[in-house]
Amino acid sequence: MLVVAPLREAGHQVKVVPTESALNFVGAPTWEALSGEPVSTSVWDNVDEVAHVRIGQTADLVVVAPATADLLGRATHGIANDLLTNVLLSTTAPVVMAPAMHTEMWLNAATVHNVSVLRRRGVHIMEPDSGRLTGTDSGPGRLPEPEAIAEFALAQVHDEGASLAGLRVAITTGGTREALDPVRYSGNRSSGKQGMALAEAARARGAKVELIMAATDVPAPTGVKVIKVESARDMQNAVANAYDGNDVIVMAAAVADFRSASYAETKIKKSHAAGEEESAPVIELVRNPDILAGLVKRRGSRTTPVLVGFAAETGDENGTILDYALAKLEHKGCDVIVANEVGEGTTFGQDSSTVHILVAGSDQPQRYGPAPKRESASAIWDVVEQLIPSKDAVESN
Repeated sequence: MLVVAPLREAGHQVKVVPTESALNFVGAPTWEALSGEPVSTSVWDNVDEVAHVRIGQTADLVVVAPATADLLGRATHGIANDLLTNVLLSTTAPVVMAPAMHTEMWLNAATVHNVSVLRRRGVHIMEPDSGRLTGTDSGPGRLPEPEAIAEFALAQVHDEGASLAGLRVAITTGGTREALDPVRYSGNRSSGKQGMALAEAARARGAKVELIMAATDVPAPTGVKVIKVESARDMQNAVANAYDGNDVIVMAAAVADFRSASYAETKIKKSHAAGEEESAPVIELVRNPDILAGLVKRRGSRTTPVLVGFAAETGDENGTILDYALAKLEHKGCDVIVANEVGEGTTFGQDSSTVHILVAGSDQPQRYGPAPKRESASAIWDVVEQLIPSKDAVESN
């Protein structure tokens, strides 16, 4: 229901076509109040306007949210037994479906088949979120947030005119894990939410997105290429492979600065010898590669790819967050540093954050937040876009 709001807020006219079942949850008067348009479920209403085909013919975009297992099945087989399925058969506009159902239904072979068929026909189907469903059930099948559905849907209409259309972007996200033995690892608190938000925003602006993903519980956005990694050295290799094909590389992942100097092939055991109950192994650490600095060195005097780094800072008695971020910008030699204010219960794992965006050559850092990470991602892309050379300029280099 709430998908109507972000679409209208973006300035679009929204015509709601509910199924009879949908009206059991939300009545027609509510739909009409939300959309500002009359609502019907029957092919026999407004017959003089041939509404059962006219709605689909005149639409610029058709969004089905939620798309139930039943609707997916009917759409796959071309069944037109209500107004909505008539619209789906008569439209030539992009069609976006956001499935929502219980996990067992989503994973059922029939649903998997229907989704595959619809995607081959060009229907844009979002992956459902994973989380709490009805009752006590939890798992994949949850309807994505309304803003995410609206952003995904509008991207299918505006790809060609989007500000990043035709560009390729690589984004790292999540937290790397450095193995100590077959069981244990050292890691960090990164949730990967900011990197995911950056990937969503870039995709919505028309970019082809390659997401290099370390440990995270957050599902990757639909419509992006995902490369999974674990350690800092894994990420270094993946980023190196992505270097030549991308116009922008955003290093949003929390990459471990150190790793164990040696890897134990078997699990490190506790000592149970007499008098050694309190003993613990001593783990020697060595530095991990500085991936961002390596990218800057590889780029040399060229202007592409645009390189964006992140700095998770707390500030201390020796300097502020901005002091440390500026030093990192100068040391790394990248184009942009995004400084995150972090701490216990701040930024890591949260849905909002405060960021400071520093651009090389500028003494005017931009502060954004506290705000949802989706909004921070948009603010970051607004800055980065200004640094991307035109295609003509790149070719002349």
